[in-house]
Amino acid sequence: MPEAAAGGLTSLEVLRRVESGPRGLTDAEAERRVARFGENTLPDRRAVSWPRLFGRSLRDPFTAVLLCLGLVSATVASWGTACVILCLVVVSGVLRTSGEYRADRSMAALRALVATTASVLRRAERDDGPREREIPVEELVPGDVVRLGPGDLVPADVRLLRASGLSVRQAALTGESAPVPKAAADVPGTRRPEGVFEQPHLCFQGSSVASGSGTAVVVATGARTRFAAAHGMAGRRGPSAFDRSVHGISWVLIRFMLLTPPLVLMANAALRGRGLETLPFAVAVAVGLTPEMLPVIVTICLARGASLLARTHGVIVRRLPALHDLGAVDVLCLDKTGTLTEDRPVLDRTLGADGRAAPEALHWAAVNSWWTLQLAELPAPDPLDDAVLDAVLDAVPDAGREDEAMRYEAMRYGGARSGGPGYGGVGDEALGYEGLGYEGPGYEGLGYEGVAALPFDPVRRLATAVVRGPGGLGTHTLVVKGAVEAVLERCVLEDGERERLLDLAAREADGGLRLLAVATAERPARTRAYTPADERGLTFRGFLTLRDALAPTAATALRDLAESGITVKILTGDHPGTAARACRELGIGEAEGGGVLTADRVDTLTDAELAQTARHTTVFARCTPEHKARITEALRAGGHTTGFLGDGVNDLPALRAADVGIAPRAAVDVVRESADVVLADKDLTAIGHAVRAGRHSSGNIATYLRVTLSSNLGNVIAMLSAGLLLPFLPMLPAQVLVQNLCFDAAQLAFAYERPHPAVLRRPTELRPRAFLRFITGFGALNALADLATFLVLALALHGPGAVDDQAVFHSGWFTENLLTQALVMLLLRTGRRRAEGRTPGPVGWSVAALAAVGLLLPLSPLGPLLGMTALPGLYYLLLAVVLGLYAAALGVLRRRWVPQP
Repeated sequence: MPEAAAGGLTSLEVLRRVESGPRGLTDAEAERRVARFGENTLPDRRAVSWPRLFGRSLRDPFTAVLLCLGLVSATVASWGTACVILCLVVVSGVLRTSGEYRADRSMAALRALVATTASVLRRAERDDGPREREIPVEELVPGDVVRLGPGDLVPADVRLLRASGLSVRQAALTGESAPVPKAAADVPGTRRPEGVFEQPHLCFQGSSVASGSGTAVVVATGARTRFAAAHGMAGRRGPSAFDRSVHGISWVLIRFMLLTPPLVLMANAALRGRGLETLPFAVAVAVGLTPEMLPVIVTICLARGASLLARTHGVIVRRLPALHDLGAVDVLCLDKTGTLTEDRPVLDRTLGADGRAAPEALHWAAVNSWWTLQLAELPAPDPLDDAVLDAVLDAVPDAGREDEAMRYEAMRYGGARSGGPGYGGVGDEALGYEGLGYEGPGYEGLGYEGVAALPFDPVRRLATAVVRGPGGLGTHTLVVKGAVEAVLERCVLEDGERERLLDLAAREADGGLRLLAVATAERPARTRAYTPADERGLTFRGFLTLRDALAPTAATALRDLAESGITVKILTGDHPGTAARACRELGIGEAEGGGVLTADRVDTLTDAELAQTARHTTVFARCTPEHKARITEALRAGGHTTGFLGDGVNDLPALRAADVGIAPRAAVDVVRESADVVLADKDLTAIGHAVRAGRHSSGNIATYLRVTLSSNLGNVIAMLSAGLLLPFLPMLPAQVLVQNLCFDAAQLAFAYERPHPAVLRRPTELRPRAFLRFITGFGALNALADLATFLVLALALHGPGAVDDQAVFHSGWFTENLLTQALVMLLLRTGRRRAEGRTPGPVGWSVAALAAVGLLLPLSPLGPLLGMTALPGLYYLLLAVVLGLYAAALGVLRRRWVPQP
């Protein structure tokens, strides 16, 4: 039975609809209903197998191009090239798949840590009495009667039958941080669909009990719950920043590679009369343009970063490309609660009727909170009572604060619920505020004796404690605390005073504060029980204003994010004043005027207008899940790389809409499963660590692409030119393959390079157009160095006719290519410099090894096998001049085009 039907029915009618009763179901009936309705689980999420993950890792355009080149190489019998390409693709796929498979196993371990039982009333036979038992949540069925207590997760959509001081946190569903009072009152009538979560007698799967207790009947399970409906509402994720960047670069390369072989064939056929015998060379040239190591480098960089995050900070990266996206994030969207603020209120100040400080309001509120908690048999203290009593403890002189804190904690969480020595061993004499009976500013002593208590309920919106003061044997004092409107309507006030106090409270609420009103009344002592009817004729004592406690690490984390070039946007379901106040206290952006946008205003904007407005807005308040997703999409449409941190079902659409979805480990299960990155805690400092790891990996990937693409393009231009100028192929296919393998192997060092700290201070996104401009400029310079080598070979061998010696030409150009590539690696990297340490580092050693291969391979026994021979000494002297000029030109261009530390 869906909660839509339960919303307008009495509890008896609901029980009849689900064919159950207050005593619950029998075991046999429960088994039949499991077969009928299915298990109480979300729509099946199957674990992805290793082979399937491997198949996914191959589904990108660049890997497809490599496979096509390998197939063409095999077609023209260039088996060495084909085998090398296939090995690179397989290695890349295995590394990426292994990393994501480990992340999936870590998520499975997290799921195993989540409590999966519920307290339910069941009967063995129809005539037996009900017995409370713990059963797996999956076995719950409509009609089950469940018990709820503090800290319990609501296991299904339920209709309350009984409740005592029950309040429920629905932030996972609605985004509202404050607990919502719930009651079992029968409220028949028609319900508006948009108000379903405000129904006081309904609780929903995905919420949790903040305080109080209750008994409820299950009305919906599994896929029929609101929780499951919200899960299904989240749309399919579009391409992320990584997808857009790598795919854009890949398609630029694809165009070059598709044009290269036909151009080589046509040019050689037209100018040299060569036919299909140049096809292997044409394929080798196309492969030479291809950064074959890109999949391997990308996977190693991201996998190393993800592994380091998991080991050092407990962060699980579930999708490896998401680590790059984290490094590219320049806008981070998040809710206020749990990140900027803790999920608890704290006292801000007191206000009297004249708007000035009223210490006596805190005095009476503390009396109310203390004795309500003692005498009302509440399972746990209300968060507002906690805030009041904590404020009183903070006012105790240092000498007595520790003792009073121990007494308070013993009372709050002791074993008994009423007076006597059951409060963790603390007797009645310890509970009379003797420890708090000090004299301080505005305090006349708090030594009272409790008489009775009327706990808070969502109908009255009040809590009342009846106490007897020292020497007041014939008088009882009613101390009433609760919602402003509820308290003021019970107070004796002059004409116009009520409206003035309501205006004062409204102004404070607009400033982001929550308010409690406090009032008292003197009554003759009596033995007859007190009832809500006695809450009349009160004297107003003042207001307590409360605010959300700021997270201890929030200010520092926000400052670090701002210094890293990340703008924080707050997307919350809270009141705009509450969110704006937290932002002002933390110094986030301009949280006033145009800096705050409410959901109703968002509804009036077109997508283009919203994209423009979102750029300058810090706080988005009263947001529904749909609003959060739309704002996130608008930020992406405005050119931003967007991250979203959320932990509730109401955050799912926005998690899917963002470039990278982030969730804390304590998030509801379906949110963790949908997130790309799972944090150990809902803490902004953890995001800072993850962002730095992403930038570390992305910086190394960007350096690799700059180096390899500019070098490869220069080589291809030079090969095409040489092929038209020379009567023979400028380099044999085997030589091209060996050169590529040496260069590719050396560039593996970029995956282990430590970037310069400046790289970590700004978002690192791979932008195809910027890369195209870069590789064109540096590629042309590299081609000039290669063509200058032709002149060097001619001079070194005494005459232009000497270049007809194919072995010499191949050897000289092979050596020059590897040396220029070594220079490019050394000068275009953005990693550490010599000033940071005397050791060369991974790239330094790789550069030395690459240069050694270039110089020694033609002289080694392998040289003749590859068609190379020794070179004269003059060649090396002239080559040193060319390389010196080349290095100087690289330095000039680097200062202009390469990001400087």
